[in-house]
Amino acid sequence: MRLITTLLALLLILCQPYTLFAESITAQKLFDSNDPVVERQLRTMSLSDKIGQMIIAHCPAKYRSSDDTNYQKLSVLISQGKVGGIMFLKGNTYDAAILTNRFQLLAPHPLLISADMEKGLAMRIDGATEFAPSMALSAIGDRNLVYSMAEAIAGEAKALGIYQSYGPSTDLNLNPDNPIINTRSYGDNVEKTISMANAFIDGLQDNGIIATVKHFPGHGDVTVDSHVALPILDGDKKRLDSFELRPFKAAIDHGVLSVMIGHLAVPKITGNLTPATLSWRIVTHLLRKELDFKGLIITDALNMKALYQDHTLEEISTLAVEAGNDLLLFSPDPELTHRTILNAVQEGRISNKRINDSVRRILTAKRWLGLDRQRIINLDSIPEKIGIESHHVLARTIAERSLTIVRDNERNLPLAEGRKKNILHIILENKQHSTSGEEFEKKMMHAFHATTIRIDPQANSLDYRNARDRAAKASAVILTTYVEVLTGSKNLKLNDMQKSFVSSLASDLPSSTPLVMVSFGTPYIIRNFPAIPTYLCTYTSSPLSEDAVINALKGKFKPEGRLPISLSASVE
Repeated sequence: MRLITTLLALLLILCQPYTLFAESITAQKLFDSNDPVVERQLRTMSLSDKIGQMIIAHCPAKYRSSDDTNYQKLSVLISQGKVGGIMFLKGNTYDAAILTNRFQLLAPHPLLISADMEKGLAMRIDGATEFAPSMALSAIGDRNLVYSMAEAIAGEAKALGIYQSYGPSTDLNLNPDNPIINTRSYGDNVEKTISMANAFIDGLQDNGIIATVKHFPGHGDVTVDSHVALPILDGDKKRLDSFELRPFKAAIDHGVLSVMIGHLAVPKITGNLTPATLSWRIVTHLLRKELDFKGLIITDALNMKALYQDHTLEEISTLAVEAGNDLLLFSPDPELTHRTILNAVQEGRISNKRINDSVRRILTAKRWLGLDRQRIINLDSIPEKIGIESHHVLARTIAERSLTIVRDNERNLPLAEGRKKNILHIILENKQHSTSGEEFEKKMMHAFHATTIRIDPQANSLDYRNARDRAAKASAVILTTYVEVLTGSKNLKLNDMQKSFVSSLASDLPSSTPLVMVSFGTPYIIRNFPAIPTYLCTYTSSPLSEDAVINALKGKFKPEGRLPISLSASVE
């Protein structure tokens, strides 16, 4: 009965088109206002406190002990007002809640607590609801569903005192070989990206969470991961105006409260290889002045290697403020960043006005969030708000509706009854010593009594021979790939031997033997295999997406997702 009630409630949500209410917040409304409370607070703060407001420190959402060195050091910085916010890294629900309250009690001014929640709070917090990535939402194309997902994320985040989301990503994934954006993007279509991103923004901001579009001015047409090196966006202003900047401009016009700057060089705009994060021409001239953005500008994480090819942390900290960023995220040494900026102001390199402009915006945002009135969270309410059944049903709905049949030339889906008796399941893995696919292996065994073998990058000729022999005797062959966006992964490809193996299967197997390839990750993997007759894409390896594939193979539902990207190269 409880599940039926939940399903009916979800149905009502999805059938009711969302509308922007008159009270919906926009950056234009919020940051153009002159709040006397904020002005009074600004006048009473010391320079040290003001600079502290601009620094967002990182912290695992896991409480170890009160004598943990990192916990003690961060606690001191917070109590001294040298940190104005916390970004949670991986951890669990109750530890995050306890840390939120402890840190808020230590802070002389309310902390702005944040997290990366593109796919939901579960990206960082165990026990929260895991949703599909942005590209999966575009495969559905339902703005109401996007809004409902963002609304659910907002509810779970606020239960832990988290009030800023580092999402959505409005990067256009124009380069299929992009190793770090990929399925985090809504795709390569400008209008669809705008539609999906603005619905996500509304779902967050209508429910009291700051949305942050990223990675300005656009991280989608590069081939380098900024976690490991400096990407170069090789486009001129005309090109950027036509593609990369359009989703950002639309989000700004729509009222998004925050923009994150990416660590990438745009030499045809800046005239050099200065990362956008450190470039006044990108942050202030282009974003603040030309696009008329009134809200919070935040750097991407300052621990990323893209910034350190030519600069020290001290130089990065100073240049980021000079460029026009309001919030400095994840300095590897927040105390050093604070001291460096303080010295730069005292020495006259950075003006007091420059600091005041940023801090005024930060305090205004915290006032809108109500942190000046209530910053402590109620631990007793967490079970009613995080990982709840209605959110799980919503996540399952998204997983099923986003499942995409890219190709089914032989009409292999669903599997015919006679082909379910002797299925061979082959996991193609692009990482060594990976456990990807272990749960799906169990599900295939339970559903079809399938045999599973794994082909990783270290597979030898005997491994491939064994796989070919088994495939020849199978009633059906299911190939699964877990090639996903991971920090530092460098590429999203199978190696040459794996590609040759897949191609040989496609040509050698009898046409009567179903050959189905499933990507639990990047959809672009199929570009290498034009002969594969049937190809399914989930955009993610979540358990719910695995369940959706099993049910599609069984014929319990027909996948209706539509591929939201072109499989060809980037635009010119």
